[in-house]
Amino acid sequence: MNFKKVLASFLLMLAVSSFAQSKKVADRYFEEFSYVQSAKLYKDLVLIKGDTSKHVLSRLAESYYNNSDTEEAEVWYEKLLANYNDLDDKHLFKYAQTLRSNGKYKKSDSIFLKLTENQKGNLNEALNREGYLQDYSKQEKRIGIRNLAINTPFSDFGGFLLNGKSYYSSSVPSGDKRENIYKWNNQPFLNIYKAEEDIQTLEGREQDTVLVLANSQKLEAPISSELHESTPVFTKDGKTIYFTRNNSDGKRARKSKKNTSNLKIYKASYINGYWVNVKELPFNNDEYSTGHPALSPDEKTLYFVSNMPGGYGDSDIYKVEIKGKDEYGTPVNLGSTINTSEKEVFPYVGGDNVLYFSSNGHLGLGLLDVFQSKINDDGTLTSPENLGYPFNSKKDDFSFFISEDGKRGFFSSNRDKGKGDDDIYSFFIYTDPPVCTQIVEGVIRAKNTNEIIEAAVVKLIDKNKEIVAEVISDVNGKYVFKEVPCNNTYTVTATKLDHRAGKNKVTTLNNRNEVIKTNIELTPLIVGDQIVINPIYFDFNKSIIREDAEYELENIITVMTNHPELVIKIESHTDSRGPREYNRMLSDKRAKSTRDYILSRGIANDRIESAIGYGEDKPLNDCVDGRKCSEKEYQLNRRSYFFIVKGGENIEKRHEIEERKVRRRISTRKSNFLEYLRKNFKKSNNSRPESRKCFKEDDENCETPKKEINVNYKR
Repeated sequence: MNFKKVLASFLLMLAVSSFAQSKKVADRYFEEFSYVQSAKLYKDLVLIKGDTSKHVLSRLAESYYNNSDTEEAEVWYEKLLANYNDLDDKHLFKYAQTLRSNGKYKKSDSIFLKLTENQKGNLNEALNREGYLQDYSKQEKRIGIRNLAINTPFSDFGGFLLNGKSYYSSSVPSGDKRENIYKWNNQPFLNIYKAEEDIQTLEGREQDTVLVLANSQKLEAPISSELHESTPVFTKDGKTIYFTRNNSDGKRARKSKKNTSNLKIYKASYINGYWVNVKELPFNNDEYSTGHPALSPDEKTLYFVSNMPGGYGDSDIYKVEIKGKDEYGTPVNLGSTINTSEKEVFPYVGGDNVLYFSSNGHLGLGLLDVFQSKINDDGTLTSPENLGYPFNSKKDDFSFFISEDGKRGFFSSNRDKGKGDDDIYSFFIYTDPPVCTQIVEGVIRAKNTNEIIEAAVVKLIDKNKEIVAEVISDVNGKYVFKEVPCNNTYTVTATKLDHRAGKNKVTTLNNRNEVIKTNIELTPLIVGDQIVINPIYFDFNKSIIREDAEYELENIITVMTNHPELVIKIESHTDSRGPREYNRMLSDKRAKSTRDYILSRGIANDRIESAIGYGEDKPLNDCVDGRKCSEKEYQLNRRSYFFIVKGGENIEKRHEIEERKVRRRISTRKSNFLEYLRKNFKKSNNSRPESRKCFKEDDENCETPKKEINVNYKR
């Protein structure tokens, strides 16, 4: 047989063997949740060895995904989708989550919609049709949302519950050909409507409750007129109504010096089944607007919106004391905590003394968002908090109302997939039975020395290998996972730069609030002036790197990658069995084989100063020629050293940098969606309230500003 053919065949077999080993090593790291190492190995399999199998690509993408590196995860999920069209839903779901994390909402949503097509019961149709359940605040609370059946293609908004009835505003046509049309939006003028409240359940489950309205009727004159009426609020006894109307003499609009018909707040009394005595409040003014009235729970304070001189922005929220039947104090601006240079509108005060309002001046999801602020006993207000999704969207979200029981209410929105201009959405909050949870906690320590390890990244991973939670060990090495569901098995992993990862399995039992303790040990990879790994073994009389040796040597590569300035030297030693010269030669081959493997993994040549085998010349015990020893004693002398000869002085500094990076990453992961927006959402200093706020990579959805109008009934 031709020698060259034999040699080529041998090299091919060797390459195939090494190829298989690398995949096994990558799989081993992946199964151990060591996603940084597995990502490196899978990536090399793709880029260097051309392995684009579904197994390798999916695990490469998932390694980055599980390590919160969404930019790299997106790259490899895209390659996975490009090569394979029969992917599991779990891969599509993670790809969609990755895109969402990277700000690519439209593409993410398209994948989520694709996923819903595969769900039983046509989940996609349910999402687009009437109502659906979303997580709300805490895990045990959920909220049912419904686009009301009374909504029309015209503007419908508001909602106030009183004695089984709901009152709202609408511009739906009455059918009268002589009806006035509002030129701005080519719709009839707004009127106040009354509808019957009804509570319904979805799918026969009491917890999936929704609030619906039916049998709507327009309030008759003198509440209704030929101009706008909207945003009614009632006293608890139902005998007094406050509402917004265009400035008028009862028949026609009155205008300011600038030829604008401003808004005013009116009140009326309910006597013997009729609304009578409509009168405007004394702090109204022809030259500016007042509107959107709201009452405090004790009905001693009236909140409203105005663009009167001296405010902070286009419209501010004010309050005024109700002194008597027709007596009021001086309006007081709520101040810069609430009001901004933009618009604050639609106040409502809940029974728990929380002010709800809409604003496009505070940071939100887009245009008007609903915010809440607690009214303290001394009258001061807490910093506004965004109610978040599903109450808020990229469009206008406003006119929030919640009943005194805190379970049901309304908000309005012109978000996509509605029925018209503005739609009313009802919501119902329900509470599940108490969820059984436990606490999983422990301390992270160094193996052998038992020293506590601060700033280790600790992850809680479920049986599907999904990261449930992620925390950092504190100065005492302690970590805590709260509210871990009962009757589940988890893996708790701990990692830190230049340490071998540690993990423990825990099982939560059916005992609510029980504390499960599990301590984890991490093995330092740098001890003194050495990179320390477990012994690497070779087959008898050979110097080829085995799979188990590859696994250990990856730790050397990791440390050297973490610290690009490190230079090492390699020493290899044998026991005393066999001829001295042969042992020296064999150990030297093994040292150089070890060096070559490290270099093959991308480490530069000049970072390994030397690789020398010393055979049996430097024993650690008395097991020398002529003395019989135990296998354990012989093994002590079979070892490799990886000495740090340069760059060690920068290790501590890099640890500090990495710790700051880890804390920032986990802090970002824990933060809510608004924190994400603060980093990815840019607002022009010259923007006007009418301008469309946009998400990153969503410029095509930006709307052009609407023209200024003379009569302003809502926005």
